[in-house]
This record gives sequence, C-alpha cells and structure tokens, in this order.
Amino acid sequence: MVTVVGVRFKKAGKIYYFDPSDIELTKNAFVIVETARGIEFGQVVVGPKNVVEEDIISPLKSVIRIATDEDITRHNENKLKEKEALEVCIEKIRKHELDMNLVDVEYTFDNNKVIFYFTADGRVDFRDLVKDLAAVFKTRIELRQIGVRDEAKMLGGIGPCGRPLCCATWLGDFEPVSIKMAKDQSLSLNPAKISGICGRLFCCLKYEYDVYAEILQKLPGVGAIVLTPDGEGTVTEVNVLSELVKVRINNTKDAAEIKTYFLHDITRIKDVEIEEVVDIPEELVHELKKLDGK
Repeated sequence: MVTVVGVRFKKAGKIYYFDPSDIELTKNAFVIVETARGIEFGQVVVGPKNVVEEDIISPLKSVIRIATDEDITRHNENKLKEKEALEVCIEKIRKHELDMNLVDVEYTFDNNKVIFYFTADGRVDFRDLVKDLAAVFKTRIELRQIGVRDEAKMLGGIGPCGRPLCCATWLGDFEPVSIKMAKDQSLSLNPAKISGICGRLFCCLKYEYDVYAEILQKLPGVGAIVLTPDGEGTVTEVNVLSELVKVRINNTKDAAEIKTYFLHDITRIKDVEIEEVVDIPEELVHELKKLDGK
C-alpha cells in the first residue's frame, strides 16, 4: 500500500495525487508540490489515504512543503498579475486582429511561465502575438486553445436548472455524454432542452444514466408481447424509475383494455428489437449531432 494525498490547483479542477513524504497533512491545507510544469501551489482536498500500488501512476511526485505565509502571499500576487496580463493580452489580440476569444490567464507559481487560454473556431496563427507577450512579461509564454466546455468551467455561470454550473463548482472531470443517454431517460430530444450554456449536452445526463441502463435491461421494450395476470398483451409504455409497464390486453373485444403492472407481475413472451434511430424532425438531426462534440 502507498500513502497519497489529493491536491487541487483550481476550484473544481482535476485532483492530482502526490506522495506526502513525512509531512503531516490535513484536508484543506495549502501545499507546495512538484509537477510536470514545475513548482505549483495547491490545496489538499483528499487527506492522506492508502491505495494499492497498482492504482497510482509512477513515479509519484512528492509534496515539497506546507505553504508558508510567504508562499500564500506570492500566490495571491500571482492572481493579481493574472488580471493585468488578461487586459494586456486582450489589447494585443486586437492589435493583431486575431479571431480568438481570450478566456483566462494563469501564472505558474514560480513565474517561469504564463499560460493564456483561448477559444477559436479554427486554427490561429499567434506567433507574432507570442513574441509581443514575451517582450512584455519577460518569461515563457504558452497559448492553449480550449473547447467550449472548458470555457464554461473557467468562466462559470448559472445553468437552466437555476444552480451554478456543476463543472465550475465541483465537477473535476468531464464525463462522456451522448444523445442515447437523453433518449433512454425519456427526455425531449429538442437541442434547446438538453444542452447547457456551453452549447453541449448536459453533464448531468450522466449522473443517473447507469441506473436507467440497469433497469432498462430488465424492462420489456414497447411492442413486446408479455403475459400478465389478466392474460397476454402488448407493451405500450414503460416507466423506468417506477418499474411500471402499461400493457394492452389482447382480447376479442373491439377496444382492447390497457392496464398498468409492476415489472415483477409480468412475464416476457416475445421481445422486440429496440430501434436506435429516433423519429425526429430532419432539421434537428444536424443540431443534435453537434451536441455530442467536445
């Protein structure tokens, strides 16, 4: 077993694991650690815990020290410099007439590099911009193009649910989401109703999907033939979370009777193949495909 601590460098950022060495660390402590980018300032969000050696990516970098008052002051000064750098870079982008949108700026703790995050519709030739920025800041400059989901995570906002965005408040990593998840949860396939402010599918489509997928494996599909306490019938509708099935009872009467049963009260006789193609207006097909993008 190996002892590790989880450290975050940004609010709702990805958690990275480090070797605490012989330093006594507690949750929420500020620490200085060694990373691939150099020396960084972070916060412990997962206290010391033991994990099997196969679960870690070697070599595991170490925590250098608990952050001192001087380290915290330096970190706060970097945050102020980031705001100034943002304004400078926006001015330079306008000067070079580049089709890009600056989202955020980040100083590494040791000031060896300044990273500018931006979005753009395509590739951008920013070589002259980098030269100008290097002349101003006298350090290494990195321009990193990000996607619309990352942009929403950095800027934050309020989702259609009325709450702050999950990605900006607590969601460390983006999980893959798909149109099928919305379909299996019986949600509207109207792009306006299943996409967030980033223009991509809701991250929360993933939250309950595993439960839906598990129950759907047990439920008969619409059109399946089942045996009920009232005789043989055809499934007309299913309620996934309640595990209820509506069945049209087959009889000799002109109007077939539709009844609702719990899953455990029916027996499948003949299943139907579930169609993956959903009957939706042609004009929405292109919009739905775009929602699956990053």
